[in-house]
Amino acid sequence: MTPTATEPPPTGSQRTRPPRLRASPPYRRLAEGLTGETSADEAAARAAGMLPAELLQPGEIIILLLKPSAWFILLAPLRALTGIVVLAMAVDIANTYMGMGLSRQNTLLAALTILLLRLFWQFLEWLSRVYVLTDRRIITVAGVIRVRVFETPLQKIQHTNLLFSLRERLFGLGTIAFATAGTAIAETYWLMLHSPLQVHQKIVQTLSRYRH
Repeated sequence: MTPTATEPPPTGSQRTRPPRLRASPPYRRLAEGLTGETSADEAAARAAGMLPAELLQPGEIIILLLKPSAWFILLAPLRALTGIVVLAMAVDIANTYMGMGLSRQNTLLAALTILLLRLFWQFLEWLSRVYVLTDRRIITVAGVIRVRVFETPLQKIQHTNLLFSLRERLFGLGTIAFATAGTAIAETYWLMLHSPLQVHQKIVQTLSRYRH
């Protein structure tokens, strides 16, 4: 019998690479806006992890797939968080001068618990939000208990607005508003995005290219 040749173990540059993720429908067709520096398969896996498959139409191309900045968890409920802190301070002052029988430790513990619960809810809200731009539609997915899906064809987008609140400007964020009528009323908002100018430019380019 002829001895079977065995391959030498990989060394140096011959090290084996892990298998690449395989794209599956309907996430195979991805535009350059989503893939960026990653491969199409990796981008497809990312899309599959963020979007339900039934949300996309056959052959639909994803141009942008975004979430709010992680700062959304802290900045969106900023007024509520500030109110909780102010209320805790007021209770502590009232307890000091009026003898309400509350210990400062219990007051601080209660305020901290409420703060953490509020932040946890906002984290769930951040997880639920997905913003999608395809070659056909604008899609906004949001909602923790009741999921809300807003979608409209690109042809119905009349104008977009780029908004910057004070807290967004401090962190380099911005919000994009979409209107389907010739009014100042927006139907959906993409909140607290990283690189809002670049995202808005991509949206304008997509509208010019695919809106017929």
